[in-house]
Amino acid sequence: MYEIEIKDMDMNQIAVSGQCFRIRRQRDCDAVWSVTANGEYVEAVQQGNRFLFSCNQEVFDNHWSLYFDLSRDYGQIKKEIDPEDAYLQEAVKAGWGVRILRQDLWEMIVTFLISQNNNITRITNSVEALAVKFGQKKNSRGLIRYDGENWQETDREFYTFPDPQQIAQGGMEALQGLGLGYRDKYILDMAQFCSSQEGKNWLTQLLDCDYEESHKRLMTRYGIGRKVADCICLFGLHHVGAFPVDTHVKQIVAAYYPGGFPLDQYPGIAGILQQYMFYYKLNK
Repeated sequence: MYEIEIKDMDMNQIAVSGQCFRIRRQRDCDAVWSVTANGEYVEAVQQGNRFLFSCNQEVFDNHWSLYFDLSRDYGQIKKEIDPEDAYLQEAVKAGWGVRILRQDLWEMIVTFLISQNNNITRITNSVEALAVKFGQKKNSRGLIRYDGENWQETDREFYTFPDPQQIAQGGMEALQGLGLGYRDKYILDMAQFCSSQEGKNWLTQLLDCDYEESHKRLMTRYGIGRKVADCICLFGLHHVGAFPVDTHVKQIVAAYYPGGFPLDQYPGIAGILQQYMFYYKLNK
């Protein structure tokens, strides 16, 4: 186990912020958060700014520190917000613990294809169903309370997110019953493409592109429009200047920024501010 102090991070706020769908409370203990990402699994307990993780420091430093974007000073970002922007100030106060996670590109492509005209509960269920159906079952370590106050590690099983080949080999029939609806054809097409050498090269090249180029390349693929491309750029490529505009953000801008959100005022961090606003809109 590894204990660490982390400022400006709240597991519950991140879990319901609409950017990730494999962070959830453990069914047998709602004080424990399970996190599955990039083929790895960890459990965490939070008390204020103190966190206990079911891994050693080496694993945390090499994997989870990057995932939770701990090298970025979110406190400084909050200080850069216009003090006269009452709505944004309230949004930051409400969603103070939201961070932009560094997630796997392929998983985010599939996840945000699923997200179209969908809600968080259904997206979460579909993502988990895909993992159970096509992913690999692995063993890891979790956390369990043993005397009402202290914690010890325990064995856990989890499913990795499937790679393109695993989904492509299953075909359309295997995608039925996973709650995907019309989005199944987008996912199969993307899986078949990314299983090819051309598609593998495309994924690799996206990692090296700047925001404008990656956004343009994403929109050439079947099923990806402007909003989904922005979500993939923000959550899968960590272009934190991306500013996805869905129904909720559109309503926020119309109500509080009739001249448009001042993107020029926040170069390189607009996506982080978007997450504060999105969280506030959904949870106030």
